Amino acid sequence: MTTYLVLTVIADDKPGLVESLSQIVAAHDGNWLESSMSQLAGKFAGILRVSVNDELADDLIAALKAKEGDLKLLIERVSGDELGDAPLTVTLSLVGNDRPGIIKEISHCLAELAVNVEQLNTECTPAPMSADILFKAKATLRVPATITLDTLQSELEKLADDLIVEVHAN
Repeated sequence: MTTYLVLTVIADDKPGLVESLSQIVAAHDGNWLESSMSQLAGKFAGILRVSVNDELADDLIAALKAKEGDLKLLIERVSGDELGDAPLTVTLSLVGNDRPGIIKEISHCLAELAVNVEQLNTECTPAPMSADILFKAKATLRVPATITLDTLQSELEKLADDLIVEVHAN
């Protein structure tokens, strides 16, 4: 049997962090399945999912926790049921004028439609021809079969006249 673990890691950014985590996972015959990692404000922030044989799971967790002096670590066991395929996975791209609360508005709209955010990347950048700041987002979403892509797009577009929304099935 296999145990799946989701790890959240935060540490001062420095070379070798990913390598040290991967060495621990490999030393316990674990398999690094997927991850998303970033450097933000001098901090390393990452989330990853690994699989490991049931008999080695507790040893892997103990070895990872031994690194807690160097990093903040949260480890969660997840069942295979939580890893099932989504009814529909889509990619969302948004561009609009930045304003306070824009993430709250977008996330509320998605929650109202029972859409799950699997991955979200955002940034604010200067507009090419003005001093205005643009909000940009790219997301991977899991959309219930009862929601069409046109419905999802039109509901998001209702948030602001200047919001450009693109939704594509993966």
